[in-house]
Amino acid sequence: MKLNVAVIFGGRSVEHEISVLSALQCIAALDKNKYQVIPVYISKQGQWYTGEKLLDLENYRDLEQLMVQSQKSIVSQNAGSGQICKESVGIFRKKQIATIDVVFPVMHGTHGEDGSLQGLFETMNIPYVGCDVLASAISMDKITTKMILRSIGISVLDDVWFYAYEWIGAKDTVISKIKAKFSYPLIVKPGNLGSSVGVTAVNNDSELEDAVDLAVSMSQRILVEPKIINLKEVNCAVLGDHEAAEVSVCEEPVRGDAILSYQDKYLSGAKNKTNAVASEGMSSAKRKIPAEISDEMSVKIQAIAKQAFIALNCNGVVRIDFLIDQNTNEVYLCELNTIPGSLAFYLWEPMGMGFTALTEALINLALKRHRENNNLVVSYSTNILKNFKGLSSKA
Repeated sequence: MKLNVAVIFGGRSVEHEISVLSALQCIAALDKNKYQVIPVYISKQGQWYTGEKLLDLENYRDLEQLMVQSQKSIVSQNAGSGQICKESVGIFRKKQIATIDVVFPVMHGTHGEDGSLQGLFETMNIPYVGCDVLASAISMDKITTKMILRSIGISVLDDVWFYAYEWIGAKDTVISKIKAKFSYPLIVKPGNLGSSVGVTAVNNDSELEDAVDLAVSMSQRILVEPKIINLKEVNCAVLGDHEAAEVSVCEEPVRGDAILSYQDKYLSGAKNKTNAVASEGMSSAKRKIPAEISDEMSVKIQAIAKQAFIALNCNGVVRIDFLIDQNTNEVYLCELNTIPGSLAFYLWEPMGMGFTALTEALINLALKRHRENNNLVVSYSTNILKNFKGLSSKA
């Protein structure tokens, strides 16, 4: 019997469109002989839909029309139910559309990659692919991630971080704090976004103000780091869980500007190409595989990646990004991407694992964790309220 796999994507995130691309790639890769795929699209307004029309990328050119042609749905939060139902109005009974055996979230950014959606799946007691609530939340927040990585001896760039309200209320004080620690050039980042959204390289006070204003419009916490002048960026992925984790080959993304931008990641490979090629998403970005680094450097980066993956209790496939200062040969861990663009399948192909095999491995990891978690004690069978005498205001 086939497993019903709900691939959930879209969402209330500035990375909405990238999620759509990654999800349709994932759906295409899933083995249809083993899995019955249920596409579940979350609109930019947070409404849930399902239906066959969601499987065609061309339909996303007109989102309003696509929503009309798709079925507005709700998912049961009752533990173990896994039901997707047609949304009903008034007293009419909700009609069941499908039952989910395992959830495959392909969400990028807020409200999907940050632990919030994972918490829903935990409440539903349903298997889901990828990191759990805590690992997702930590990895999504660049500032918290750096705090933890420092505590276990992993090198990260020095930084200054602050809250958006501090910038709005005392901009000059924040600028003075930054300039007392660093000289230009700098990198300004929102504290909890991916895909290089809102990330800006700055060279003077005016550019700094503009960059922070942009970041503040997207995040409550802002991160400022020194910019590495002679920079090489290298990424690798880790697949597995706390018991067994495998590291991929290293890649070297090709930058078109001062930073590896959103355009570099998702649009550079789609210029002057058809929609079919543009749908390759992150896999269409320019990159060198393997990265042009020494064997020693590659082994070092892979070891750090695995250390971080296990320390944060990650699960599934995580792409981990590194910065190399070529003047000093220092390596800094930049960030962990718990649901990477295109699921980083292109990093496993050189090792003999195709996209279909990757999706199967991820589903098996989800089922394994679910079995293990269901063996844990989460409540007691005895009811201590059975003989309870009532509340008393007396001490």
